[in-house]
Amino acid sequence: MAAEHAQAAKEILAAVGGPENVVSAAHCATRLRLVIADDSKVNMDAVEDATLAKGNFQAAGQLQVIYGTGTVNKVFDEFCAQGNIAVGSTDDAKAAAAAKGNPIQRATKALGDVFVPIIPAIVASGLLMGLTEGIDNAMGNSLQMNSWWILIHNFSNASFVFLQILIGFSAARVFGGNEFLGGVIGMVMNHTSLMNAWSIPGLVEAAEEGGYNAYQIIGSQTAADFITKMTGTATTAAEASQGAITAAGGIPQVQLLGFLPVTLQGYQGHVIPVVVAVFLMCQLEKWLHAHVPDMLDLFVTPLTTVLVTGLATMVVIGPVFSMLEEYVMRFFQFLLGIPFGVGGALAGAIYPFTVVLGVHHMFNALEASLVANGADGFNPIISAANVAQGAACFAVFMKTASAKKKGLALPSGLSSLLGITEPAIYGVNLPAVKPFIGAVCGAAAGGLISAMFGLYSIAYGITGIFGYLITANPVTYTIVIAVAFAVSFAVTFVLYSDDEKTKAAAAREAAKAAAPAAPTQVDAVSEAGVLASPMTGNAIAMTDAPDAVFASLAMGNGAVVEPTAGEVYSPCDGTVTMLFDTKHAVGLMADDGTEILIHIGVDTVQLEGKPFEAHVAAGDRVKAGQLLITSDLDEIVAAGKPTATMVIVTNTDDYSAVTPTLGAVKAGDKLVTVTK
Repeated sequence: MAAEHAQAAKEILAAVGGPENVVSAAHCATRLRLVIADDSKVNMDAVEDATLAKGNFQAAGQLQVIYGTGTVNKVFDEFCAQGNIAVGSTDDAKAAAAAKGNPIQRATKALGDVFVPIIPAIVASGLLMGLTEGIDNAMGNSLQMNSWWILIHNFSNASFVFLQILIGFSAARVFGGNEFLGGVIGMVMNHTSLMNAWSIPGLVEAAEEGGYNAYQIIGSQTAADFITKMTGTATTAAEASQGAITAAGGIPQVQLLGFLPVTLQGYQGHVIPVVVAVFLMCQLEKWLHAHVPDMLDLFVTPLTTVLVTGLATMVVIGPVFSMLEEYVMRFFQFLLGIPFGVGGALAGAIYPFTVVLGVHHMFNALEASLVANGADGFNPIISAANVAQGAACFAVFMKTASAKKKGLALPSGLSSLLGITEPAIYGVNLPAVKPFIGAVCGAAAGGLISAMFGLYSIAYGITGIFGYLITANPVTYTIVIAVAFAVSFAVTFVLYSDDEKTKAAAAREAAKAAAPAAPTQVDAVSEAGVLASPMTGNAIAMTDAPDAVFASLAMGNGAVVEPTAGEVYSPCDGTVTMLFDTKHAVGLMADDGTEILIHIGVDTVQLEGKPFEAHVAAGDRVKAGQLLITSDLDEIVAAGKPTATMVIVTNTDDYSAVTPTLGAVKAGDKLVTVTK
C-alpha cells in the first residue's frame, strides 16, 4: 500500500506542474490542500485521473484533491517528501482566502491577527504602568526608591520594553514563518546595545541647547561629527566610543562597506517596522525552505533569514520609518500653528492614525521641544485622543450583547483612560471600524477645545487621568477630556451595533450560560444499521452541505447536522479508528462494520484545534451516546467558519441505501439508516 501512496503523490505532483509550482501544501481529514503559483500549469485531467484521488475541487485560492480519511495523510507525507515541499500548515490557506480582500482590508486584518493574541499582556502592563507612574507623579516622584514600587514598575513596563519581541513572535505566526525567528527579529530591534528610542528626546533637548538642528542630527550625521559639533573638539570616528556619544546625547553609528552608515538606534515603541520586517522575514524563510537542500536547511535557513532580515531592518526598514516620523512630526508642528482651534482639531483627528502606524512615539521629541520652551500644547490633545478611544470602548461595552466582547472592551477602555490605547485600538475599535470613527471624532472635539483655550502641559509622557498631574489648568483639562469622552461615546453609541455573527454568538453565550453542564453520556438509539445523531440541531441532506466536496458525495452519503450545541456524541457502539490532530474530525468503526467520519464544521482544520476538546483517543471502545468531542461553536463562528457537521458513511458503496432522517434532532435520535 505504501507504494500506492507514493505513486499517488508522484502523479499529483506532476499534474500540478511540479514542486516549483506549489506555494505550499497542507491537508485536512479528507483532502490534500495545495496553494498553486500558476494555475495554467496544472493539468486538471491528470489531477482527475490520479491514483487514489476521489475527486478535486478549487476554492479560496486552493486546489483540493480528495483522498479520504486515513489515505490523505499518507499521500501528503509522500507528496512533501518527493517534492521537497515545506509543510504549509493552515496559515497558507488563510493567506489565500485573505488575498481576495482589498489592500486596506488585508492590512487591517493582518494587524488585528498580530495584535489580538498579545492584547492581554498589553492590557495588564498598561493598567499597571498607568497606576504606578501616576501615583509616583502624584507623590512628587518620591516612590522611585521604594522596593515595592521598583518591582511592580518593572512588571508594568515589561511588555512595552520588549513589545517588539511579542509582535515579532505573533507576526511570524500570522505570516506563516517560524515564531521564534520572528521573536529574534524583535530582539534585534530593541537590543540593549542599541540606544533606547525613549532616550531620543534627550538628544533633541541637548541639540537644541547647543543650537543644532535635531532633525539633521538624528540618524543623518556620523557620531564623530555630532560630538565635534556638540563639544567643539575635533573627534575621530575611532575616538567616538558609544559611551562618549551617549554621554554627549548623540546616537552612535557604524559604517558598512566603508560608505553605508547604520544608526545604532533601537525601535522601542514602534509597531509597523517590526511587522514589516517579520513579513519580509517569513517570505525569505519560505523561499529558503523550498530551495535549500534538506541536509543544510536546519543551519542555512535560520542563519540566512536572521542575517538578511536583520540587516534589512537596521539599514532600510528602521531608517525609513524614522524618516517618516520626522516628516510627520514637522507636519504636526505645522498643524499646531493653525489658529482658532482648527489645528488642534486636525491634530487630534490625525493622531489615532499615527498610533495605528506605530509612529506616534516620535512625538516625544516634539513634546520635549515644546516643554523646553515652557508649554506643551500637544500633550492635552494626545490625552483627548486617548480618552476618546476609551470612551468608544465603553460605548461598545454598553451596546454589545457579547460577553466576550464586553470582557475585552471594559479593560481596554480603562487602559485608555490611563494612557495606554493599543488594546482599545487593535482589540476593539479598529476591527469594528465604527468605534474607531467615533474615537477620531472625540479626539478632534477635544483637540479643538484644547487649542481654543490655549491649554498646555508643563511636562510630557503622561496622558489621560494622570494628565492632571502635569496640566497647567485642571479645570480646562477637565472640560477637554469630558468633551472628548462625550463626543466619542455618543458617536460610537449611535453608529455601533453588533453584526449578525456577534448577535448569534451572544445568543449562544446566553444559552450556554443558562444550560446545565453537558452530560458525558446521552440516551441514544443503538441498533444495527442505525446511526444516532451525534449532535443536537437540524438535520439536512448531505447534498445540501455547505462544502462542495461533501455535497458531491465524493466522501460518501450520510447527513449534515446544523448544531445548536457543541457536544459531539458517538452515533454507535464501536471503536475510534482515527482522531485528527486538530480534533475537528473523528473516525469510527461501528460494530456492524459501518465506517463513519464525523467532520465538525467546514475548513475547521485551519483553527488548529483551538475550539475543540477531545474526550476519547484513537483505539478507544465507545458506546452509542458517549461524549467524543466538545466544540466551541462561538469560536468557530467568530473565525468565520460554518458549524455544519457532516456525519458521513465512508463505505457507502457497501450498502444499497444510506437514508438520512431530516429535521430537528436531539443528540441520540436516529439520524442515518444503512441498508445492505
